[in-house]
Amino acid sequence: MLRDLYRQGLSISEIARKTGYNRRTVSKYARATVPPASRKPSVKPSKLDAYKDYIIQRLNSGPLTASRIYREIQGMGFTGKYTIVKDFIRVVRPPTGVPAIYRFETQPGKQASL
Repeated sequence: MLRDLYRQGLSISEIARKTGYNRRTVSKYARATVPPASRKPSVKPSKLDAYKDYIIQRLNSGPLTASRIYREIQGMGFTGKYTIVKDFIRVVRPPTGVPAIYRFETQPGKQASL
């Protein structure tokens, strides 16, 4: 789009005013023979990566709180904060079902006399 406007004879400043882009940005894209390739954001490793398997194993062994697991992995050398642990546990925690409660109705005074 910027290159098309530039080819139509509009100046860099006019294109910048019409599109709302900075003049330097318009100049970079309008004068380039090949459009610049967009950069993909680099994926940084998480501080929690080394402890994820341990956390999943502990969660599967029994119900534990995120603060308890946080204290355990701190003892193992984890230098991150509690929030990253809590957010990860929220995603991977196995679902817990509510046990069914069977109710039965009796006439007043009948249950006590059984």
